[in-house]
Amino acid sequence: MYQYTDFDRQFVHARAAQFRDQLERNLAGKLGDDEFRPLRLQNGWYIQRHAPMARIAVPYGELASRQLRTLARIARDFDRGYAHFTTRQNCQFNWIPLAKSADVMDALAAVDMHGIQTSGNCIRNITSDALAGIAPDEIVDPRPYCEILRQWSTLHPEFAFLPRKFKIAVSGAREDRAATAWHDIGLHLVKNAAGEVGFRVLVGGGMGRTPVIGALASEFVPWQQILLFIEAIVRVYNRYGRRDNLYKARIKILVKAEGQKFFDAVAEEFAHILRDDVDGAAHTIPQSELERVKASFVLPGGIAAAGAPSAPPGETAPAFRRWLERNVHAHKLPGYRAVTLSLKRAGQAPGDVTAEQMEAAADIADRFSLGELRVTHDQNLLLPWVREAELAEVWKAAKTASFASPNIGLFTDMIACPGGDFCALANARSIPIAAEITERFADLDELYDIGDIDLHISGCINSCGHHHSGHIGILGVDKDGKEWYQVSLGGSDGSTLSGPAVPGKVIGPSFAADEVADAVEAVIETYKAQRAANERFIDTVRRVGIEPFKGPANAVRRSTAQAA
Repeated sequence: MYQYTDFDRQFVHARAAQFRDQLERNLAGKLGDDEFRPLRLQNGWYIQRHAPMARIAVPYGELASRQLRTLARIARDFDRGYAHFTTRQNCQFNWIPLAKSADVMDALAAVDMHGIQTSGNCIRNITSDALAGIAPDEIVDPRPYCEILRQWSTLHPEFAFLPRKFKIAVSGAREDRAATAWHDIGLHLVKNAAGEVGFRVLVGGGMGRTPVIGALASEFVPWQQILLFIEAIVRVYNRYGRRDNLYKARIKILVKAEGQKFFDAVAEEFAHILRDDVDGAAHTIPQSELERVKASFVLPGGIAAAGAPSAPPGETAPAFRRWLERNVHAHKLPGYRAVTLSLKRAGQAPGDVTAEQMEAAADIADRFSLGELRVTHDQNLLLPWVREAELAEVWKAAKTASFASPNIGLFTDMIACPGGDFCALANARSIPIAAEITERFADLDELYDIGDIDLHISGCINSCGHHHSGHIGILGVDKDGKEWYQVSLGGSDGSTLSGPAVPGKVIGPSFAADEVADAVEAVIETYKAQRAANERFIDTVRRVGIEPFKGPANAVRRSTAQAA
């Protein structure tokens, strides 16, 4: 993990002190709410439906056990005893009084955390593959480059007030587990024929009202020049992006509207930056800086590059075997595995975790993973340094803390935003829909029969639940002040399992809240009837199309209307 320097700590503490001054002036009536709003947003403080919402940055998903314990303390002392992990590898609190926000900032700064640029029209938290640094298929470890990007983009004066929010994802493996094609900029580390490291760059991806897959901006940008290339992209966006229309302000709209003109402008700006860098002031990454940052991402103490001797798990219970199959992942080092702690269980919203559970996860990380965890894109926690010989003990500890649901990649391992229960932007609630589907498909034998499937739920078109990329996507919409839900099929995040990134297709008119689970069940039953031997859901949808699913799903709505 990256280790903060004295400068890093001074920076974060100074930012917390600055925010406390701004908050005190606001509460005293000396700084108006309109003036305070952009200042609190720059530090991750929103005003949501019922209370302020704090979004805490977890850069590229890496989290130390001491940091998780601090999040648990914040949940207990300032919130209502729980937190929520998001698809963008952040942590959110929903009930912290604004008057206590500066105290929370101080608590975060004490463990090298903050909420800087987790909101606002700026470059947001850099996300990456939860298996970064440990994946067997990794080409280059993306974490040092993510950290350099984080430091470069934080409070960058040129990009502090972009036309709209801006999201960057980085992948360093053959399989894209970071959904790079769905981001404003997607970076994929590659090596050319000469073995040199560089980036394949996508630009203009995004969800929301207009789902767009990122377009190729460059097949290979040398790693030393990647900040310059991103600078060229964001400058063009800053210069020509729409500022007169909130819904057309994202870079995806500019890229789609201008096409090749956009890429020509980027190439011209990039050449301009390189040409005018006569004094070396441009943001070329020196080898010395890369090595400095890389030093934080060497193998943790106690782990040898040769790995550890392989060892049988020493446990034969069927539940353990299922957990091994679903929650335990291959590792680049012999004798080690990565383990997912599932945050998907009946009675809790996807991604939610209590203070007690966070402390339990921190204890498990200290015992079995050298005090390190990862927040995953799928709203779970991951232990990156587990010895094979200790898997049975990890399973027992995970069971005790309710983290051992053997459902990773299955139907109930769903993604869902907090929706209308908390978010002021939401049209409909996500949590009750997720809960009903979880209860409907609680039988593990049925889940295993259905097989790998991505279910994504968003409470509004802003797509925080990534419904566009779900094999089954559910979107909350508003009709005359009532909650309705669109269902789409065939979306993909771009991973090997899902195939090339593509938005799902809506199967028909919206469903009422009490029809959604029935409609989803009809979709699953249709899949069972249509699938070939050992065929996954997404492959069946691609083979037969969405037409066979429409009739059974829409029949649910018709029967409901007739019953009414």
